[in-house]
Amino acid sequence: MRTLAADTSPASEQIELELLRHMPAWRKLQLTAAMNRMVRTLALRGLRRRYPTASEAELCRRLADLQLGPQLALRVYGPLPPELE
Repeated sequence: MRTLAADTSPASEQIELELLRHMPAWRKLQLTAAMNRMVRTLALRGLRRRYPTASEAELCRRLADLQLGPQLALRVYGPLPPELE
């Protein structure tokens, strides 16, 4: 039997799916929010490595490019200053 994740055994995946099926909706939302925070944190760390002298405002604007895509981020937040492009 093939699993959803290549590094997970079928027995482990079955247990995980059962736990998820019986988990209350509020807990699933809580886990999703925690994962979203972690993804944002990791993305910002990557941007800080790529742009070590960037301000917090610049990092947030660059994060918007990653999250929304450059076209929508441009429409929502305006262009990056020319010296930052």
